[in-house]
Amino acid sequence: MSAPFAIQDLLAGGWRWLPFQPFRDGIEIYRLRADDPVVALLRYAPGARVPRHRHRGLETVLVLAGSQRDERGTYGAGTLVVNPAGSTHAVASDEGCVVLIQWERAVQFVADEN
Repeated sequence: MSAPFAIQDLLAGGWRWLPFQPFRDGIEIYRLRADDPVVALLRYAPGARVPRHRHRGLETVLVLAGSQRDERGTYGAGTLVVNPAGSTHAVASDEGCVVLIQWERAVQFVADEN
């Protein structure tokens, strides 16, 4: 078990000084918990996208700065998004954003269903 820790002033940008690592094209990650469930901060560059994927477990996202969008809407800072197991979507951030994310299981990338 890892030791408890705290990140001060997360809502006020306390994440800015954390050592993010490359994750996907245009997206960086700072892992708070690497095992399932994964808990991390994701930092999206303007225009970054995540292809359509299916959630194999619960995912919760709290937008801390900027905004991200999917087919259901645009989510600005302070928005909590809950994606249940079995749900699908593609995510993009036009302006860039930082989110606190938790996912129970890795997602499965899927072809567009249209």
